[in-house]
Amino acid sequence: MIMNEKIKALEVQLTGVDGEDLGVVSTTAALALAKKLKVDLVCTSMMSSPPPCRLIRAGAAKQAAQQERKREQAPKLKELRFTPQIEDHDYETKKQQAERMLIAGDAVLLVVRIQGKEGPQAKALLERLVGDLKTVGNRKTAVQISGKQAAVQIDPLL
Repeated sequence: MIMNEKIKALEVQLTGVDGEDLGVVSTTAALALAKKLKVDLVCTSMMSSPPPCRLIRAGAAKQAAQQERKREQAPKLKELRFTPQIEDHDYETKKQQAERMLIAGDAVLLVVRIQGKEGPQAKALLERLVGDLKTVGNRKTAVQISGKQAAVQIDPLL
């Protein structure tokens, strides 16, 4: 994203703060108008001639660029481990941790360590967790029981 004095084109296709078309204007006139209105002049693409530019309130362009970069990054996968005999208070604590991770934009892998014949109990625990986290995330994988653990992955809602 190219802003203000970094725009090197002689003329720009200018769009106003409220989205109104201001036509083709010289870059110096567009910069003067931006300073007068106390906004930023942002070039959206250098591929056309004249390049399209917008007047955006100060700081909004940087915020938009930061959110764009955040969306482009793949979500991190964070793991939470449980046992099938989890107490109610511990369950609530782990659930809140998972909610915070999902709200922050990270995927969560819920893993239950199992021994012996605890498979159905572990699956029930994971199904309960997935149901409780429906408001902040959706299930990516089904509950998978393999060897000594049961796992399910939950992705954040976008």
